[in-house]
Order: sequence, then C-alpha cells, then structure tokens
Amino acid sequence: MSLENSYPRVTVAEAGRHNGETVEIAGWLYNLRRGGKICFPQLRDGTGIIQCVAVKSALPEDLFESLKNLTQESSLMIRGKIREESRAPGGYELDVEGADILQRVPEETPYPITPKDHGIDFLMDHRHLWLRSRRQNAAIRVRHEVIKGIRDYFDSHGFVLVDTPIFTPAACEGTSTLFEVDYFEDEKVYLTQSGQLYNEATSAAFGKTYCFGPTFRAEKSKTRRHLTEFWMVEPEMSYANLEDVKRVGEELVTFVVGRVSEHRREELKVLERDVTKLESIQAPFHRMSYDEAVVKLQAKGSEIVWGGDFGNTDETLLTEGLDRPVMVDRYPTAVKAFYFQPADDRPEVALGVDFIAPEGYGEIIGGGQRIHSLELLKQRLQEHNLPEEAFNWYLDLRRYGSVPHAGFGMGVERFVAWMCGLEHIRETIAFPRMLYRTRP
Repeated sequence: MSLENSYPRVTVAEAGRHNGETVEIAGWLYNLRRGGKICFPQLRDGTGIIQCVAVKSALPEDLFESLKNLTQESSLMIRGKIREESRAPGGYELDVEGADILQRVPEETPYPITPKDHGIDFLMDHRHLWLRSRRQNAAIRVRHEVIKGIRDYFDSHGFVLVDTPIFTPAACEGTSTLFEVDYFEDEKVYLTQSGQLYNEATSAAFGKTYCFGPTFRAEKSKTRRHLTEFWMVEPEMSYANLEDVKRVGEELVTFVVGRVSEHRREELKVLERDVTKLESIQAPFHRMSYDEAVVKLQAKGSEIVWGGDFGNTDETLLTEGLDRPVMVDRYPTAVKAFYFQPADDRPEVALGVDFIAPEGYGEIIGGGQRIHSLELLKQRLQEHNLPEEAFNWYLDLRRYGSVPHAGFGMGVERFVAWMCGLEHIRETIAFPRMLYRTRP
C-alpha cells in the first residue's frame, strides 16, 4: 500500500484550519457507530479524534461495507471534506469521499482493550496498547509539556545543560538503594541515583548547570509515589545558598504549572482535572521549618518525633487545607545525605529544603546547600561509611576553588501525577518500572 496521495495530509489537531477543504487523515479506528445506510467511524491519529461520516450512496459499495465492518484499531487513511459540526468531538467532522485500509485487525484476534472495565494488572500488561486510550494519551502529553517547560525555564535563566553518567562508581543517596551492574574485567558499577555530584563539578566549570535524565533507586517500595526508574531534573549553582534553592524552585514550579494550565487545557479536561487548583498555585509558597512542621504534625495526631523523617501520611497532613506547596527547611542532619551543609548556628540541622505538594502528592523537590569544606566533607564520608578513594575526584572540588554552592532535584513523574490529578505514578511514564513490573 503506497502512502502517496494527491490530497493534503493533515492531522486531527489541524482539522479546524482546513474547514471546507478536502484532505486526508491517517490514523486508527477508535470507535464505530453503524446505521443501515450510514456509519460513523471515529479516527484517532495521536493528535486527537475526529468523527467521520460515511454515507452508503456516496461511496463504492465495497468500501462502505469495509468501513461499516471495520474492527477497532484497524489502520486506515480517510479522505474527505472537513465540515464544522458543534456536536461532534473537537467541533469538526469529515465527510468520507474515499479511504485506504492498511491493516484490518482480525475478528478472531480482536483488540484486547475494550470499553468494558479491565483490571489494572491487565492494563499494565497491555501498557503498549493502553497508551492509545484518551486518558493515557492525555497524561503523556502533559508530561511532554512539563518537560518542555522545565527545559525552557532553565535554558532562559542562564543554566547550561550538561549530561551526567548513568554508570557511576559510588553512591549518592545511600548504598542500600543501589542497582549493581557487572562492568568490564570484574569491575562493579552502579546505575545512577542522581547526577548531583557531577553537577557540582560542572557548576564549578559553568556557574549554573542542570542535568536531566533517568535515575534509578533499588527501593523495595510499592507505594503510589515510587518507581525504580524515574526521570529527574537537577540544577546546581555555584556561589549559591539555601535561599537561592528556594527562589529557583519556586520560580520553576510556578512557571511549569502555568505552562501546563495554559497549553494543556484539553488534556486536563480529558483527565477531569480541577484546573482551578492548578491556577491557585502562585508564589509565594508556604514556608515552615522542620521544627515547626513537627509541632504541627504532632498537633494533628502524627507520632513523628524530632529527628525522624516524614512519611507519606505526614507530608499529606502538612499540606492539609493548603492550596499551594509548602517549603519545609532545616531538617535534622542525620536524615539527610552526607553532602548537606550543616547550619552554622545549629550543626544538628542541615541547610536543606523539601517542597511538598498539596492534595497528597508529597515531595516534588528536594535539595539544599552543599558542604564546601574539604575537612568536613571527609568527616561526613567517614560517618556514612563511604570509601574516600571512590570520592577523591569529588573531594578535588573542595581542594581547587571551593565556594558555597547549592542545588536540588525534581522528579518528573511525581510532578506530572500532581498536574494530572492521577492517583498512581505508574500512569505518568510510558513504560513504568516498579518493584514487580519490568514488562512490557
């Protein structure tokens, strides 16, 4: 079957610009309504869905019968005139003048995902097909907008994108969640938990940098907020402190939320997201110290005690009744990674901050100021039982022109779940990797 034609090929999203014109749209059969002398095939092409109107008297009989008996997800190219129709999905219809069916899904092996209810395990097993559904398509398009917004923010604020390694020789976020990989000649390396340590090197070269890529955590968690493979953006800034992290994080979040609210209205509508909740996410965000957060949580019945890290329930309680994220800073040094700078006036607390999203979506940003003292960093490595020789290059950054510097990480999937109002993070990435799922 040749894809050459004499009609202009347009997408469903472009149909409104071709009202009254005869065009061709290539896609897949999403749904089909039938009558005696008329049928209504709905065509999806990845940009949207358009209803087509096929009238028996206007078409060759064999073509009409083929369209009338077409099976779900069969691939075809339909030609016809675009016509405005307010009652139709998208506001336009296509009056069919011709069509080529590229592949008809056999009736004996029908498309497995039907309008009936399917269990989540079935849908995840068929994730490669489930992506074709309207809700999943909408969620991935919101993800695209989030990623584009993130890049646009950093690219327009003087940050340089510098890619960091996937294979790393040492831990960044703790040795208990490392994926070990056999390298060459019996050498062991690990899948990266974060690009941050390398960002500290590149920020000393470029001033302000960011990396954006996949990260991996061998964390045996089955919560709705966790994946074993996820994407994270991590900016790093030289000559910067904790307050700079708060400022940049707040600007980034409000910028990206604004982009999603402006450019993905249709997708948010498909997802039944309450857009007013996104529109209320404006600066300034709420702020509190870890000390204040513990008092607030205890008053709400949490069993948290000073020195403990917050669980999912604690994070939800902290944002109860709030319309925008809350920044919680100065956590106990003991619950933070080895590289966090302790406060000068209270060395038992670290100059770190978490941004906790409302509606139960939890931490979306975590970061803070890094240790810039060579001797203190050596001490921290010993306290965390990390081999100094593996971090010798990292220590060099404190030997040669060390300055106060700071940065953070923001997980894309958790942010997308928040934007879409999704209950589970598994629908925010095309092919999620979880504790018991590595396929498809």
